[in-house]
Amino acid sequence: MGRIFVSAGHGGLENGGWDPGTVAGGTTEAQQMISLRDVIVPELRSRGFEVLSVPDTLSLDQTTHWINSRARRGDVAVEIHADSSSNPATRGATAYYIAGNGERKKHADMLLLALIRRLPQLPSRGSKPDTATGVGQLAFCRQVAIPSLLLEVGFLSNPDDRALIINRRRDMALGIVDGLEAWSREVTGRAPSVEQSHPVINIRINGQEYGEQGILINNNSFIPVDLIDRLGVNLTQRPETRLVQYRGVVYAKAIELRDFTINVGWDNPTRTVVLRSITQICPGMFDRIVGHGNTSEVQLIMFLKANNENALAEFPDLPKLYREEATIEGINYDIAFCQMCLATNFLRFGGDAKPAQNNFADLGAVGGGAQGATFPSAQIGVRAHIQHLKAYANLEPLVQDVVDPRFRFVTRGIAPLVDQLSGRWSSDLDYGKKILAILRRLYESADLI
Repeated sequence: MGRIFVSAGHGGLENGGWDPGTVAGGTTEAQQMISLRDVIVPELRSRGFEVLSVPDTLSLDQTTHWINSRARRGDVAVEIHADSSSNPATRGATAYYIAGNGERKKHADMLLLALIRRLPQLPSRGSKPDTATGVGQLAFCRQVAIPSLLLEVGFLSNPDDRALIINRRRDMALGIVDGLEAWSREVTGRAPSVEQSHPVINIRINGQEYGEQGILINNNSFIPVDLIDRLGVNLTQRPETRLVQYRGVVYAKAIELRDFTINVGWDNPTRTVVLRSITQICPGMFDRIVGHGNTSEVQLIMFLKANNENALAEFPDLPKLYREEATIEGINYDIAFCQMCLATNFLRFGGDAKPAQNNFADLGAVGGGAQGATFPSAQIGVRAHIQHLKAYANLEPLVQDVVDPRFRFVTRGIAPLVDQLSGRWSSDLDYGKKILAILRRLYESADLI
């Protein structure tokens, strides 16, 4: 029987400090997840499982190393979190798995279903690939060597979810244990009892079959690093990259190539990992704010509706306005549009700004108004957003009359790249990464990468 690793997900930091996670309702995410983990672990042991509880003093990187240095074939790992939202009405549980892994999605469904069966008062938000998160990937799902899932057990920012997490802790723990037991038994049952070997898979790149094969490890596609080198990608400079040597060949996880604007897919009937390096997006321009967009108005509409079916009810012309206003000022409208999606939660709003303000990017008012700036129309609101981006991106003068109330306060040209908006446009140090994660989803939905 395989072992189960359980991490509470919060605690130690790289600099030796302490990460409390979400703080809400007089408690912290770290406190609640550690308490939940302390019910899960003895229950699993009472059912005959060997359980390894990750120390709470470890950072994320240290957690990954701690698990990988102890992991054996047939083991599984779960990390538990509680989510938060600026909208206190948002609630429910989600299980995240590494994108593109159908087997892991099934495991995520299994874990989530077991939790909801024990605690039907908790809504299910479904299992989701890690690319659906704000930063576009989850290290726990990608860097842990054994099958791993990240389980968001609810929203600590929601009073109902918080009450379930605190007052129904044992029921929640039993549901998680039921799911872990089923998942572990399935993984162990499928593990070969003979000497470890990995199934081979085919590789197709840009429509052509590649002469060498890859392998499957825990249902994740791994491809030879020789091919990765030929694609002009140097994964060895990334310390978090997991390299595997198998029968004299070094392999790396194919999904890691997505960060280099290489599309990674899977064709199940032929057991082929499908790569596409020839895209319509220039890699060097992907994160540059100054430039041209690549999507059509229809593609922007479809992307917005796929993420919020009611998004265009109040602002039907918004995709058109972003394309027009950004083009006039020489700003990449795809980036501006994705920043709008992040700031408004795909036009659901829910934060301080209200739809009637026509403020689509959390633009502040002069004097620091509590709800930010207000604009007379959607077009002027979009124009102000584009002008503020241009202020950060370059030194060129505006083409249209200034409507951005804070344009003159920006140090011109200080942030030509999206990631440089982090800590400037927003105090969130992952702000730029979150915009780029949405941008990647947009381009994938439009079949541009």
